[in-house]
Amino acid sequence: MTVSFKVPESRVQSSHIVAPSAMVRRVFRRLIVKVYICLFLTGITVISPVKAIDLPDFKGLVAANGKAVVKVTVSARSESPAGSNRLPNFNEDEMPEFLRRFFEEMPDLPQAPRGNESAGFGSGFVLSEDGYIVTNAHVVRNAESIQVGLPDRREFDAELIGADDRTDVAVLKVEATGLPTLTLGNSDKLKVGQWVLAIGSPFGFEYTATQGIASALTRSLPNENYVPFIQTDVAVNPGNSGGPLFDLDGNVIGVNSQIYSRSGGYMGLSFAIPINLVQSVVRQLKTKGYVSRGWLGVVIQDVDQALADSFGLDKPAGALVAQVTEGSPAAEAGIQAGDVILEFNGNELANSSALPPMVGNTEVGQTADIEVLRKRTSMTLQVTIKELDEGRPAGTTGEKESNENLLGMTVTPMSLEKLKELGLTNGVKVASVDSGGIASSAGISSGDVIISFNQSDVTSVSQLAALIKSAGSGQSVAVLVSRNKNPLFLALAMP
Repeated sequence: MTVSFKVPESRVQSSHIVAPSAMVRRVFRRLIVKVYICLFLTGITVISPVKAIDLPDFKGLVAANGKAVVKVTVSARSESPAGSNRLPNFNEDEMPEFLRRFFEEMPDLPQAPRGNESAGFGSGFVLSEDGYIVTNAHVVRNAESIQVGLPDRREFDAELIGADDRTDVAVLKVEATGLPTLTLGNSDKLKVGQWVLAIGSPFGFEYTATQGIASALTRSLPNENYVPFIQTDVAVNPGNSGGPLFDLDGNVIGVNSQIYSRSGGYMGLSFAIPINLVQSVVRQLKTKGYVSRGWLGVVIQDVDQALADSFGLDKPAGALVAQVTEGSPAAEAGIQAGDVILEFNGNELANSSALPPMVGNTEVGQTADIEVLRKRTSMTLQVTIKELDEGRPAGTTGEKESNENLLGMTVTPMSLEKLKELGLTNGVKVASVDSGGIASSAGISSGDVIISFNQSDVTSVSQLAALIKSAGSGQSVAVLVSRNKNPLFLALAMP
């Protein structure tokens, strides 16, 4: 860079001006040198941090862990009417005229009932060398057959060990040994902003890796009371469900479960189940086939600014108790409607949605300290957690309807209020019955309430599933149902 100065002629002719002009040139030359040095140094300080930061290299992580990520293929069969040539689920009004005439002119040939096979895809990962695999419960729901494929092209038929709809976790088992496994991390140590990586089979494309960051923690979703989700911006699409979410150390810190989308595809928001919760669910599914959850027995709501002011809180926080169930652990501990639960076992509650996962993940029979604010006075109460029945209020004002298909019937839990209306203390409702299924053959109808199965009271959907699983094959089982408020025993032949 060259800098020149033009000095007026009248001043150049002045002898006493010439000398200062030369000095000015020397000063400016030095200044220019200093500016160049400053710019050079500034360039280093501005540019060097970008170059110095090592962006994560996922090649090693994928190579080391991808071999334990599996593709889960599910087959299901649905019955279609016999002797029908019409296309199922087709809007005939939108069918071209020549096609509609073609199908109308075809005779309805007598045919035997046939099933329409449908296939679904998901992901999972190997938990142990002897063939236990983790995936999502919704991936394998209503499956007739499940197949697991490894990246090395080996395929295995899988058995469903157990599934928990509340947390959307399922455990599969394949007959194999020496399988590659993954290392489970600690999701409690995850921080917002950390890099994370997902591997799965979006749209059936196996062994697909996508990356992003942890966007938020302990995120609650509508009707998902028991999962404090990890929110990420990792690209997750249909087929990724059940696959692992890794940290940069290659540890599994979550199981990809859901996306928030208005289009059906990825829109920048994906949610994973924390691996610490998954491990608890897996242990229970492997040992007893269902999941026991803690129950407090309160209906709660959020505290807004107006309520916070009325209760004397500095800011909106905690869970406001709107109702206490009679005979519940909360009632026995002295919790009252109008209390604001601020802490559960030393954990502060930022909002009401934080309470159900804490209670649900507490071991049954454990004593917990609960800090409540009552009439502007803080106090600590001790509560002994009991087991949650699926029909009891889950601890929030929203009731989650969890459905499950058992023996050809779809059953759903019932709230205490609905049971009381029918004069019952326990039971699950039959939402639908498959024609020609085992339940239909026994005389069970849609709308029946199953009170007992094989002389054991039915208190939840998961418990009924366990009773069915424990019943001997080929034997006749007595089922007590309530139909139009009248008790009725039916004999069900186990397959």
